[in-house]
Amino acid sequence: MGNHGSCCRCTSKADRTNRENDYKVADGELSLKDENSANLQHISDRERNEDDDQDPSLHPTTSTMFLTRSQTIDKKHRHQAINHVSSTGSLQKYSSCSTIFIDDSTVSQPNLKSTIKCVALAIYFHIKNRESELRLLDIFDERLHPLTRDSVTDDYDRHDPEHKHIYKFLRTLFNAAQLTAECAIVTLVYLERLLTYAEIDICPANWKRIVLGAVLLASKVWDDQAVWNVDYCQILKDITVEDMNELERKFLEMLQFNINVPSSVYAKYYFDLRSLADAHDLTFPSEPLSKERAQKLEAMSRISEDKFKDIVKATLKRSASLDGIVPRRSAAILS
Repeated sequence: MGNHGSCCRCTSKADRTNRENDYKVADGELSLKDENSANLQHISDRERNEDDDQDPSLHPTTSTMFLTRSQTIDKKHRHQAINHVSSTGSLQKYSSCSTIFIDDSTVSQPNLKSTIKCVALAIYFHIKNRESELRLLDIFDERLHPLTRDSVTDDYDRHDPEHKHIYKFLRTLFNAAQLTAECAIVTLVYLERLLTYAEIDICPANWKRIVLGAVLLASKVWDDQAVWNVDYCQILKDITVEDMNELERKFLEMLQFNINVPSSVYAKYYFDLRSLADAHDLTFPSEPLSKERAQKLEAMSRISEDKFKDIVKATLKRSASLDGIVPRRSAAILS
């Protein structure tokens, strides 16, 4: 589901050579690189922290933060949150004897537009139901690092953004950079991981730069064709490459360079986003089931059924072979 091996920062061959030369020691002594290489620990070998079980971005059974926060908001605010982006006036499609409607959005191929809407709604609830006014880090403060040349207003940190504004910001980034729906889900994973690791909260003063940093990192880790930092400067005309580099570096440091997203965690976020959509009337597009699509689904069903039968047969065969084993008694040897 993406390029998990892509690097987040690139260095030239000359830079790597200079860095290696800095560690070399004269007179036949061991270099620092040689001394420490045996002590370096791979990210997969790190000691498991007990707090990981409480982190929704790492543990597949821990409830996502956005779903928990969305359940505490009242019905009036729910309606206000989605009235600008939901398909107002559209009729709900129901299957009939002549026509069957199916939702083509799956965990491996989510619908892009609907997924971005759901992620925007999740961010909206994060901002709306933030637990407390925790510290505001300078790197994410829009007054210190504005995204446009226009100066921010004096009350920039006091008015919660509407869902439509968050959705528009996300949609602009994803459309211009041609990012995938899977990248939107990973963006939300990184965002919640940042809030947990850095012990901060997302608020009106920092939400744009936090979202931008999460999108930037997710696009490099998840998508096969990563977007360069300079490409985002073409989308956000007034931001500099140096600012983007600094944002990326700080984001990675706060994540403790833990950019791994297990498939089980990814699936949990996808289905929680679907639950969020169902609870707030954000429907995923449904299309009439065509004859070709029905034949393809039938073929896939038969393949899965045959695989299941093979597994059952192999299990029964192993069980029968074990049943035929008669334990042998060995005579005791007395010395």
